[in-house]
Amino acid sequence: MKILGMVFLVILILACLYLLSLNGRRNAPGVRDFDGWSYAHRGYHDDKEIPENSLAAFRLAVENGFGAELDVHLLKDGSLAVFHDWNLKRMTGEDLILENLTADQVRNHRLLKTTEHIPLLDEVLEIFAGKTPLIVELKTYRGNYAKLCEAACRKLDAYTALYGGRYVVESFDPRVVCWLRRHRPDIIRGQLSTNLIKEDNDLSLPAAFCGTYLFANFLTRPDFIAYCFGERKNLSNRLCRSLWRLSGASWTIKNENDFRIAKKEGLWPIFEAFDPRKQEKKRR
Repeated sequence: MKILGMVFLVILILACLYLLSLNGRRNAPGVRDFDGWSYAHRGYHDDKEIPENSLAAFRLAVENGFGAELDVHLLKDGSLAVFHDWNLKRMTGEDLILENLTADQVRNHRLLKTTEHIPLLDEVLEIFAGKTPLIVELKTYRGNYAKLCEAACRKLDAYTALYGGRYVVESFDPRVVCWLRRHRPDIIRGQLSTNLIKEDNDLSLPAAFCGTYLFANFLTRPDFIAYCFGERKNLSNRLCRSLWRLSGASWTIKNENDFRIAKKEGLWPIFEAFDPRKQEKKRR
């Protein structure tokens, strides 16, 4: 009986530690301002005439009253570019690492053989001008998280000062979220995740496991969790929402039914490939 009691005690302690490790920062000032919006994933694009993360896609998002999610990289000269991948090949056909380029160089690279170029963050922020909210994902490369955070925060501070722009910052890299907690607690911060264990990535199994189950929350204390819609029933993600009452975003939603479910569950829907306003009209 003593052995069973000890086993039960160990299990109870581990369960408590697990639950405590998932806790974040609840009710951060301004976090509820992002409820009720729909966010166009990498802008309002169709990947034919209007590429993802292009100025045209962001203009359409604003024109249609959507917020947007966008990806930010730190360039060789300290500038910030809006682009998803580290390698340009998928979107431009050129086998180049984005972080090795300068601002002048990225302007020469066209997206999906259109007239659209890889935009700088400055260009994108001018389009939004505080009209609709932004979800800004910081994409780290070879440990540059601190420099990336510093550069992005300076740019976003100027955006707020000039336009009163609303934004949150998120990342898959918990070092970014931890940096924001320590140095910029005024910024609403989010942890991005999905089932990293089955994803094709360079993470070790322990790192993928910790990322999937949000075990870094005790260090990062995120204000919201941005989890893949198809994987959102992950136990840790559900506990973050139900037990600790953290806000949640859900990506990437590609049809009206999933959009309806995300809204019903109180998630910030990050969508692409359809017009969510049709769903809103049906609800009316």
